[in-house]
Amino acid sequence: MLSAPEVRERIGRPIIDSDGHLIEYLPLVRDLVAEEHGLGAAQRFDELIGGPDQLGRLPPETRRAIGAMRPPWWALAPDPLDRASAMLPHLLRSRLDELGLDFTFLYPTFGMAALHVPDAEFRGIAARAFNRHAVEVCDGVRDRIEPVAVVPAFTPAEALAALEHAVGELGLKAVVLTGLVPRSIPGSVMSPAAFHDGLGHGAAESYDPVWSACERLGIMPTFHTPAFGFGTRASPDSYVANHIGGFAAGAEAAARSLILGGVPSRFPSLRFLFLEGGAGWAVSLCRDLVGHWQRRAGDHLATYDPARLDRDLIARLLAEHGREAVRLRAGGLDATLDALGQPLGAVDVADEFSASGLGGPDAIRRVFSEQVFAGCEADDPLTRLAFDDRLGHDGRLGVVFASDLGHWDAPVGPQIVPELWEQVEHDQLTEDQVRALVWEHPVRAWAGDGLGPFRGTALEADVRRAQSIQGDGSKSIAR
Repeated sequence: MLSAPEVRERIGRPIIDSDGHLIEYLPLVRDLVAEEHGLGAAQRFDELIGGPDQLGRLPPETRRAIGAMRPPWWALAPDPLDRASAMLPHLLRSRLDELGLDFTFLYPTFGMAALHVPDAEFRGIAARAFNRHAVEVCDGVRDRIEPVAVVPAFTPAEALAALEHAVGELGLKAVVLTGLVPRSIPGSVMSPAAFHDGLGHGAAESYDPVWSACERLGIMPTFHTPAFGFGTRASPDSYVANHIGGFAAGAEAAARSLILGGVPSRFPSLRFLFLEGGAGWAVSLCRDLVGHWQRRAGDHLATYDPARLDRDLIARLLAEHGREAVRLRAGGLDATLDALGQPLGAVDVADEFSASGLGGPDAIRRVFSEQVFAGCEADDPLTRLAFDDRLGHDGRLGVVFASDLGHWDAPVGPQIVPELWEQVEHDQLTEDQVRALVWEHPVRAWAGDGLGPFRGTALEADVRRAQSIQGDGSKSIAR
């Protein structure tokens, strides 16, 4: 196996890691909470952080009785040097060459909880503290490391306030938003989270002001959305049962809401990144959207209009071919023909793609090529699906390398980049595809046509060359 620096040399391009993790130093975060909001808020912070451990100590039957899943356990990097590196960005910065990485985005670990706290006031308190912590501990290393701010998004107003603090005040250049918002039904006897909204189709309010703010600030909305703790991933006794497919399902749901809600169409310059789910969900969603558009959008819908059904022909066929038990009940034919063929309600929309702004299969494929990006871990064999032009997306799916450094599924830091290169050695990916994964696609995702978060970093000159951007920020003519 080649070493990480050897792989980096072989690739011949900078390697961007779009999903490293910061393991927050909790005493500092707690003190930041207390500094702004007092001892009572700090005690609530203790409850937030200690909640999973308390659930983990309960027996499975008790968790089942209260509707709680088994939370993550033994979930962080086992190697002490890797664990310390995820805690201490200055140590991580000193090891990036050993790890084969030129630049890494550090997502929160404990800070992800701030995206999902039920209490609105404390969500904001926790988010501000985690983001202040990220700025503090990453001071002096942001030439090659960019911490990712948590932006709770239960409402558009909340997301806008969090963006203003994280980007406008703290100067952070990358954000992760709540992707699925738990909603309750007033008076329902169901669990408090009866269903989940995305931030596009189905959202209780329009998030367009949030997307406009992201455009203005030059920020790519990213999502690290788990779909566990509810639905079929709420096992009280198996974290593995909850975790498998959880991030893929969360990414698919969040992306589907945005696309059907028309967000990429209304904001064509925005890109959206969905992490930890691999490429499989994106390939499937792209294919499913194309297939559904070809049957259930625009003029295609007329094919299924019940008014066009030849009921007389069906009645004759029933008389000729029906068993006696069916013929004796021929007078009830309408009951069967009307089922699932009811007329539309007064406010129901027939073309459910109309809000998406998508004009057809080519437009759908363009979204998945230019605006929707999926994070793929080094050892994921399904990454190859993103480049397979036989699967209906023209082999141009947006994918980026995402290490998950600091967490349990990246157990040995220096082996992550070599594991990615093994896919070349095993003929699962080509060298050019790996270069796209670690460099071309991340630059396009994070920076668009400009410099994005790489402005002022060690990669600025490389990105300028890749984007043909001149020193004054204008684009040069490629020759």
